[in-house]
Parts: sequence; structure tokens; C-alpha cells
Amino acid sequence: MKKHNFSAGPCILPQEVLLKASEAVIDFNNSGLSLIEISHRSKPFIEVMETASALALELLGLEGKGYKALFLQGGASTQFLMAAYNLLENKAGYLNTGTWAAKSIKEAKLFGEVVEVASSKDANYNYIPKGFSVPSDLDYFHCTSNNTIFGTQLKEFPTTSVPLVCDMSSDIFSRSLDFSKFDLIYAGAQKNMGPAGTTLVVIKEDVLGKVTRAIPSMLDYKNFIEKESMFNTPPVFAVYTSMLTLQWLKDLGGIAAIEKENEKKAQLMYSEIDLNPLFKGFAAKEDRSNMNATFNLVDESLKDTFDAMAKDAGMNGINGHRSVGGYRASMYNALPLSSVAALVEVMSELERKA
Repeated sequence: MKKHNFSAGPCILPQEVLLKASEAVIDFNNSGLSLIEISHRSKPFIEVMETASALALELLGLEGKGYKALFLQGGASTQFLMAAYNLLENKAGYLNTGTWAAKSIKEAKLFGEVVEVASSKDANYNYIPKGFSVPSDLDYFHCTSNNTIFGTQLKEFPTTSVPLVCDMSSDIFSRSLDFSKFDLIYAGAQKNMGPAGTTLVVIKEDVLGKVTRAIPSMLDYKNFIEKESMFNTPPVFAVYTSMLTLQWLKDLGGIAAIEKENEKKAQLMYSEIDLNPLFKGFAAKEDRSNMNATFNLVDESLKDTFDAMAKDAGMNGINGHRSVGGYRASMYNALPLSSVAALVEVMSELERKA
């Protein structure tokens, strides 16, 4: 039985993408060679990289606007330091809304002064700070659009006079935004776009070249732009599967179409959390993530019963992160509404039995 996959990452992927990717591992484009055997310098894979990059910019509405889409390695964690290496000359501002935001702050402090503009650490990151102002003397302002662990999501982004940098690892391509507001976006593929192994970086070229420090070759965005993500050997399988996922999304109607489905899933999930007296949500209601719903049992003595029921119903990956406890339902783009309905039914059944 195919399980209902609520894993926070690596994420659920569309079945048609998994099928095409598995076929390519055996025989890529009827070439008699596996995708993971061919040269990354070969014309067929160069076409894959070019298509993946073009699809990313097209879906984000950034074609012809001075942006480059790169597929790099090292996850978002490497981008914590790479962004600062390339952009931080004197002082940067950061919004601290969770574990990954805090880690990005730690790395940035190696390169210059960091101003923590606002933080929700005081309440274990269960809300998004409001009413803060971004100083005008920063090299850039950094935020995290969606906080996978705590289940919060920025609904509005600040208007700034400085470059805007955003870690969108867990909600990239899930909702309509004016992506031209951002000067640098990065996202690990394994949350909502593809398998682990590659990281999408979308960068406006004119923000580069402002720092005076020497940047190591493997951490210099300019090198990857010049070589079109081929400065070193790229992760061919992860890039190819991400390309397939982006094409799948385009064929569905793009971000606007998938956003409607994501809103349906989130509405169904949060309605049950709010109406079922056995459960309580973790994140502040106005800041709830459409990607990651975090919730707890009101009575922990029901945990074993609920866990057994969820397992019997084919639920996978709903255990909450250790920082929060309880449960987390990650509802990424490829998760069908029927899976959310199945989880809601288990929750309702627990109420009927209790």
C-alpha cells in the first residue's frame, strides 16, 4: 500500500516524476546509458541543466529581469555562509524566526556585523515578529519564508531599501509572490522541488561584486554564473528530477494553480486541528504555514493510541521535530488532498473513540 507521505524532507514527489526519474536511471532518453553514467558535459545533460534553470525563472516570473538560476550543492546550510561571503561587507540584518534562521545568523557573524532585527525565540518560534523596521544602512536583509520545524510562514515581506535575501527551502514554488522583490533566493530541493543533493539559488546579478574580500572559488556565485552551474560536477540525478518536478508544476498551471490546492489542504488540516478538542495547534493562527502544520495532543495519554491508528492508516512522517514535539504534517506541492483527508479522518476517529 502506498503510504500518505507527510515527511518534512526529503519530500514527497509526484508519482509521474518518480517514474520518469527511475526510467532515466536505467536508460536515459533511449541512449543505452544511465542518467547517472553520462558525462555532465554531454549535450543531453547540458540541455537538462538549461531547461531546469529556465523553468525555475519562468515559474517565478523572473525571466528577462536580470536573474540567474543556479543548481548548487551543499544544501541551504552552505547558502547560510555563501550568501554572507558574497554580500556582507559591513553589516547585515536578519529576522530570527527559527532554527535555520538562527543557523544562518551564526554563519553570517563570521563575515561582519549582524543585526538581529527581530526574533520570535522568546516563544519557541511559534509566531512571526511584526512591526519591525529594517535599517537602511545594511548590506542586505535576510529572512526565512517558512519555518519547517515550527510551522510558521511569513505572509508579508518587508519593503526595504536594501537587498532582500530569503531562504525559501520549504515553500519555494508553493504560493504566488512578487519574486522580483528578492535579490537572492535559495532553497534546498529536498523540501518541495526534488530529491536531496541540489540547491536552487536565484540571484540578481547586480547585487554581486560589492565586497572587497577574496572569495574562495567554490563559494563565489560569479564562478557558477559564468559556468552555468557547471563550475564543478553537478548532482545530475537531483537536477534532472528537479527539472521533471518543475515541468510537472508548469503543466499543472504553475504556482497560481498549485497555490489553490495548497490552500485547500491547509484549510482542511487546520479546521480539524481547531475543531477537534483532542488537538491544539502550535503556531500562532495568523502565522500558520500552509506547508507544515504543527500540532499537539491535549492529552498525551492518547499518544500511543493515535500513533497506532495513524500507522494502520498508512501515515508516514507525521512525528513532530524534537524542538516542538507532537506532530507535523508537511503538505508539500505533490501531496494530494486525499492524503490530508485521510489524516483528518484518523484524527476524527480518535475523537469518536475517546
